[in-house]
Amino acid sequence: MTSKDTTDFQQALQSPVRAYQEGLDFFMGKGILNETIRRIAAELEEKGIAYSVIGALALNQHGYRRFTEDIDLLMTLEGLKRFRKELVGLGYRLAFPSATRKFLTTAENVPVEVITSGEYPGDGLPKPIQFHDPEQDYVVIDGIKTVTLEKLIELKLASGISAPDRLKDLADVQELIKLKNLDADFVSHLSPYVREKFTELQRAVVQARVRDRDEP
Repeated sequence: MTSKDTTDFQQALQSPVRAYQEGLDFFMGKGILNETIRRIAAELEEKGIAYSVIGALALNQHGYRRFTEDIDLLMTLEGLKRFRKELVGLGYRLAFPSATRKFLTTAENVPVEVITSGEYPGDGLPKPIQFHDPEQDYVVIDGIKTVTLEKLIELKLASGISAPDRLKDLADVQELIKLKNLDADFVSHLSPYVREKFTELQRAVVQARVRDRDEP
């Protein structure tokens, strides 16, 4: 097995055995994905390009273990322009010739997608919730700037509400409610646009717990 074989993420995913091992390593804070995001974060910090981790990787940063096959980053439009100018060709390449925000790391072959501030989650249409400035609403988890739990839930709810093909985002929120034991008062941290849906999901979790407790 060559050195490239051991570090090429796409090749790892093609092998059931290696994909399984990568998943185990990922949940232990090791593996190709974790090493890659740590390197990306260091390079963005060095360049002074503001970012925060969003998407499935952010779920993991907040403790919800779900495997992912790419890295989603939030940047400003200016940050994305600088990323393309200063880093593509130096550790990153376009995912395909006409790509403007989808990249692959050169060393590990890991997909990286950039979402920019001002875009709208889910169906992409205007709504009260939009992707924010990466320098706001973030926390540092294990050295990685990550969207806050409140904003992550807000974005996922807005996505699941507006896009019928994004129902998994609602399921992600429900898993976070379970994991973090979020109560009904958490809704006060969220935009009014998503409060009804959060309350619905939170009540369903509570009802399921009561049912499970009462069953013999």
